[in-house]
Amino acid sequence: MRRPVALRLNAALATMAVAAAAGVVLAMPEASAAATGSATGFATQNGGTTGGAGGQTVRATTGTAIHAALCGRASSSTPITIEVEGTINHGNTSKVSGGSCSTADGVIELKQISNVTIVGVGGGAVFDQVGIHIRDTKNVIIQNVTVRNVKKSGSPTSNGGDAIGMESNVRNVWVDHVTLEASGGESEGFDGLFDMKDNTQYVTLSYSVLRNSGRGGLIGSSESDLSNGFVTFHHNLYENIDSRAPLLRGGIAHIYNNYYAKLNESGINSRAGARAKVDNNYFKDSKDVLGTFYTDAAGYWQVSGNIFDNVTWSSPGTDNKPAGPNPQSNTTVGIPYAYTLDAAGCVPDVVSRTAGADKGLQVSNGSCSPQTPSPTNPTPSPTGPTPSPTTPTPSPTQPSGTNLSIGAGSDGSSKASGTSFGNVRDGNLSTYWSPVGSTGSISIKWGSATSVSKIVIREASGSAGSIGAWRVVNADTGAVLTTGTGAGLISFPATSLQKLTFEITGSTGTPKVAEYETYA
Repeated sequence: MRRPVALRLNAALATMAVAAAAGVVLAMPEASAAATGSATGFATQNGGTTGGAGGQTVRATTGTAIHAALCGRASSSTPITIEVEGTINHGNTSKVSGGSCSTADGVIELKQISNVTIVGVGGGAVFDQVGIHIRDTKNVIIQNVTVRNVKKSGSPTSNGGDAIGMESNVRNVWVDHVTLEASGGESEGFDGLFDMKDNTQYVTLSYSVLRNSGRGGLIGSSESDLSNGFVTFHHNLYENIDSRAPLLRGGIAHIYNNYYAKLNESGINSRAGARAKVDNNYFKDSKDVLGTFYTDAAGYWQVSGNIFDNVTWSSPGTDNKPAGPNPQSNTTVGIPYAYTLDAAGCVPDVVSRTAGADKGLQVSNGSCSPQTPSPTNPTPSPTGPTPSPTTPTPSPTQPSGTNLSIGAGSDGSSKASGTSFGNVRDGNLSTYWSPVGSTGSISIKWGSATSVSKIVIREASGSAGSIGAWRVVNADTGAVLTTGTGAGLISFPATSLQKLTFEITGSTGTPKVAEYETYA
């Protein structure tokens, strides 16, 4: 059924040569870092989910480099953590061959492998129109990345239109602090944001954002695909989704402490004998948020502590069995792991502050307050030259607080044709400012003195690594606050000013600044 959307990295030398040409791949010492924190939910069961913990860590800036990292391992099960920074797109994602991988063009292919972590670092990792496909695979962690606008029709296409898709005997996957988004529904060429089918089990999706899509995700591709399940969804934001939040066919799901805002047609769709435990979620401005929809094959639910804020319910029918307006449990669901529930009333706040990529990987402390979990292992440094002391190393942590650039003014030394000063403060990574030439400056300005101690420079899609040397200047006094190289998080002593200038003094190619964020 078509439903519209309301917004409408010892094969070694050859492999590494490919990697070097296609994106930076830096080997780090053994016993390296895994993702921050530990798996939760059903991903802790069946032996647990540890990803690449205990293996080598590499860094990749292209999709081809990610594939090269996988193909360069001693075996398909050799643990590896791949730190990703920059924009991964069709232009930099090609097939790489090797005995420890099975990859393809135009998609991040995690096929017939195990023990892998992919984690976004530095200025962020964006998979732009390139999906992540997990098949015949086990023990995978995906953390702190954005996957956007993956299409199944139109051009370019990837992964059958799924942002993250799992199929065929997949076990133990933890997806955490990711942002998955589309720009429409099936008629615009998009499919699901988070799909599981053909015997996929022991999966957790946590602290993530799913938005602007016709389909949130499914567990089971048809009423006969009932071998999937044991999936946990917690502390996620579902926003402006038409349906499938999720669609559950058979199997068991645990759904707690999620914030649902604007589910346009239906939400949690339990059918074909599925059983969902639905605890302490907050549903707002939505329709038919729980029930069995578009089928007469009933599913079941156990409910407790949920808040329904401006939720409407349709009338029941043969293929439509909403749980509301007064949802009651019609089954019981046993949960084999320990977990702590936040009170439903604070879920919108704590989820808004913690869910999604580039949020500092914060989690709830169980009492509705964000906290940063301890790393599971100490993080090593890449091998290579020590940077100059005058060059700050961008931290992978997103600053807390409000981006002060939103609502401020901006100007600059020059702007290339088709770009705008205002594009760096609009919150939109698809728009940008470029100077006329390889150097130039861009400023954020306020009507009154404003204290700033951190900025984040985000490069536009396809231009990651273009920015070379720079300096940050207090435009009120002309004082240079700090200097360095490369985009990312930049810190300096807190300064009260009305105008702050980021001056690019060297670059490779044409620099493109998508966002110039400022923080107190």
